[in-house]
Amino acid sequence: MKFAHLADTHLGYRQFGLIEREKDFYEVFEKVIDKIIEEKVDFVIHSGDLFETARPSPIALLTFQKGLLKLKGAGIPMYAIAGNHDIVMRNDSIPPQVIFKKLGLKVISPINTTYMHGDILIAGLPFYPSSQVKNLKSKLADLSKKAANHEKSILVLHQGIDKYFGYNYELEIGDLPDNFNYYAMGHIHNYVNDNFGNGKLVYPGSNEIWKTNELKDYHENGKGFVVVDFEGPKPLVKRVKIDIPREFIKRSLDYNNLESGISGIKETIKGFDKKPILDLEINHVESDTNRVYEMITEELGELSLMIRPKFNMLSEEDVNLTLDDKDSLGPKELINEQLNGYGNDAINKLAIDLYDLLSKDKTDESQDLLNQFFDEYYHTSFDDVEFKTEEVIREDESDEEPKDVQLTFKEVLE
Repeated sequence: MKFAHLADTHLGYRQFGLIEREKDFYEVFEKVIDKIIEEKVDFVIHSGDLFETARPSPIALLTFQKGLLKLKGAGIPMYAIAGNHDIVMRNDSIPPQVIFKKLGLKVISPINTTYMHGDILIAGLPFYPSSQVKNLKSKLADLSKKAANHEKSILVLHQGIDKYFGYNYELEIGDLPDNFNYYAMGHIHNYVNDNFGNGKLVYPGSNEIWKTNELKDYHENGKGFVVVDFEGPKPLVKRVKIDIPREFIKRSLDYNNLESGISGIKETIKGFDKKPILDLEINHVESDTNRVYEMITEELGELSLMIRPKFNMLSEEDVNLTLDDKDSLGPKELINEQLNGYGNDAINKLAIDLYDLLSKDKTDESQDLLNQFFDEYYHTSFDDVEFKTEEVIREDESDEEPKDVQLTFKEVLE
């Protein structure tokens, strides 16, 4: 018996407001489905964040439907939970995964927490925010009792754990029950394969680069999913890497050798099938970042999908800037000059990216970029700030949901 485990596919994600990046996420998901079928697994587990939002676009829904039907045609069922991106934080919300129940998707929910696949117990819960940790721990204890009655068991969760997450986590490692054979985790986009309890704890990571801070792990472990052999006394985990459609190129250039640095990048990317994203750090810049930016875009613009520059200026003492010099700065230079004092690279990049988009009248793309920035750094959407502060989940001391909420879930999930 073997199964595939994947998570954090984020279908519908339009990174940097670019439709090309949204299509990349669809393309890599299709590759994953084909590879899963090729691996001849018995079933699939998806550990949350199937979609980028709780209200996916028709294209995102259609892409998943095609993948699900491919699996169904190959006789491979899928078990899935909702991640934090799949749900709106309010009591009566339901994840978009529920739409596909009639097509065979087996949704693990607060009401239907367990399934049996042959003699294997598959138990799990959707994402719980930190405000609901008490309720989450109680439900985990209940699932642990059920696992005690089965020789083989899998726990499916979409949660951050202190040992692997580093900050803003929901659970400490000691909060997990230790009597499951496999812990099918989601939420962390980097690959984690650890021993825990009676078996293995695995975060397969995202299928695509959702944030640029995933690049280090991508170069070390790649993107993809895992195949788990469940026959022996302990699960055997095999990493299956999938080539992502588009590369991210990160380079550090010196202002004094800019031409040779640009030539090296051009030589690297000229043969790529798809235009890459360029993250460029230009060091020792004196006072003409606008000219430098224009030079970079003139040489590399046609060969790249997007250029994201960061300018490290020489100190004022080094270049002896005068007030007249500052008055002559271009718009991008002024942005860097004003924001560098805050020491926040993310805001610097956001400001430059917004300037580029708005200067081309790309207002929709600018709005998408703002939404992504708020979601990445503040865990909310720019459009939904007021909505989400009004309709957050509230912990109920009795751990019982109101009757109308229970009916809403039962009508849809049972």
